[in-house]
Amino acid sequence: MKRLDSVQSPEDLRKLPEEELVPLSGELREFIIDIVSAKEGHLGASLGVVELTIALHYVFNTPHDKLIWDVGHQAYGHKILTGRRTRFNTNRQFGGLSGFPKREESEFDAFGTGHSSTSISAIVGMALAARLKGDLEREHIAVIGDASIASGMAFEGLNHSGVLDANLLIILNDNAIGIDPSVGALKRYLTNVKKGTAKEENIFECLNFKYSGPIDGHDLPAVVDALRKMKEIKGPRLLHLITTKGKGLKQAEENQIVYHAPGRFDRKTGELTPSASSGLPLKYQDVFGKTLVELAEKNELIVGITPAMPTGSSLKFMMEAYPERAFDVGIAEQHAVTMAAGMAAEGLIPFCAIYSTFLQRAYDQVIHDVALQKLPVIFCIDRAGLVGQDGATHHGIYDLAYLRCIPNMTIFAPMDERELRNIMYTAQQGLENPLAIRYPRGKGVNQDWRTSFETIPLGSSRELVTGSSIAVLSIGHIGNEVTEVLNSLGNPKEIGHYDMRFVKPLDEARLLDIFSRYEKIVTLEDGCLSGGFGSAVLEFANIQKFTGRIHCLGIPDRFIEQGTVEELRKEAQIDQEAITRCLIQLLHEVR
Repeated sequence: MKRLDSVQSPEDLRKLPEEELVPLSGELREFIIDIVSAKEGHLGASLGVVELTIALHYVFNTPHDKLIWDVGHQAYGHKILTGRRTRFNTNRQFGGLSGFPKREESEFDAFGTGHSSTSISAIVGMALAARLKGDLEREHIAVIGDASIASGMAFEGLNHSGVLDANLLIILNDNAIGIDPSVGALKRYLTNVKKGTAKEENIFECLNFKYSGPIDGHDLPAVVDALRKMKEIKGPRLLHLITTKGKGLKQAEENQIVYHAPGRFDRKTGELTPSASSGLPLKYQDVFGKTLVELAEKNELIVGITPAMPTGSSLKFMMEAYPERAFDVGIAEQHAVTMAAGMAAEGLIPFCAIYSTFLQRAYDQVIHDVALQKLPVIFCIDRAGLVGQDGATHHGIYDLAYLRCIPNMTIFAPMDERELRNIMYTAQQGLENPLAIRYPRGKGVNQDWRTSFETIPLGSSRELVTGSSIAVLSIGHIGNEVTEVLNSLGNPKEIGHYDMRFVKPLDEARLLDIFSRYEKIVTLEDGCLSGGFGSAVLEFANIQKFTGRIHCLGIPDRFIEQGTVEELRKEAQIDQEAITRCLIQLLHEVR
């Protein structure tokens, strides 16, 4: 890889003769495959933009010219070419490179992008800032996919861009897939454009963009030529490229969903490496998906909704079983939530499956369109808590805090898969208010998860272990860590353990009983301490004038970066070791 080894920065890249770029693209693609096969990460998206990445840094004067990669899944080649090649084996690892563009990491990362559809708005802001400063020659480029550009925020940015004379270039990377296949009318329109059968006026020209394309995004000389021509034009421009996600690895091209982030795989054959954790217990998302189908078989009012994550949320099971009652709305979280509200208003029972950090993007809709109107939307919040290598942009640690302050909202966190099934069963029997069910990424704890359904009284908790002096109040899956710790300590008689289940409403009768029986209380959550479950217990304890000590364990008031869940729990002091230290200290105090 002599060419790639010689490129320490885009300045080195621009010194290469143009005929060296195609061989360089092969080396870059092989380097990405080598690292991701061993270290894991987002593969398909980065393979699909290798030629574009080289062409952008070759034609434009980065970092003076600003370049933003939407979402950031496709930015691996960008990182490698901008001085991070020798550290790229630390990608997504604890203390290593972020898996997404990050301003603190490099001057070439003009804007942090972990969630989709933000690039156009950000690049418009930068272009306007340059104009106000009198810098009229600086270029501003955003690379966005066909799935991301269909999002409402991206449309807002396009709509505003078209009436500006700011110097900006939008690169539409059209590969007909995000994580799952793209959906919607815009996808159909772009398909017709590619076929040459689009009868309408070009939508981007109607928005006042100077449009060029579509061109083959893997024809590197053609991409370089197109970018040079666009560089000579001022104002808002859009270049439409056709690419193949996973380009260069046969399996990644043929199975684009799996190879979006395939885990480890054999570098030579492309075959996935079997996971040691495959099989039972199931992942929470699969328990959700299979249970929803089970309930929908008997309740025709049940519908499922997801914003672009049918595979990740496992709504795919219902989409296969009842396609007319399951809806992938694309990257449109706000629309998903308000659509669910409309369905609930008409008597349907909507299960809105959405990741914790993605629900943040529809916060106003949760308040205004759902909770204010007391509409019984059931939010199934996947990826709650620390999610691992995706890092700060994807940790679902704020949902308890940002939902707890909303009136009319009920919030439940199952400790295991059976509780998840039972609360879903309870919810479809009829609710008066919205319900949020939050559960983590990854596997549950039970081999025999498919048990008979039971109704869970809203606001109820469970006493798991009776103690005499110290009560541990846990919320959600992390309560299983307490069980492990108590077993390792020999189940001391002083310590009781309670699965509180509901953050709102709290089981006040249970808390009053605990306040009367225990002198020390520990709360444990895998969400942020500020405003979370522990805060709720403290607030109630203050009202009741509880005089004992309450110690809260949770995520501290700072952003947590990437790493394994185990590494990040240790950093946040909510792992078994930290729980054990806390309980041993309290045992010393009461004995």
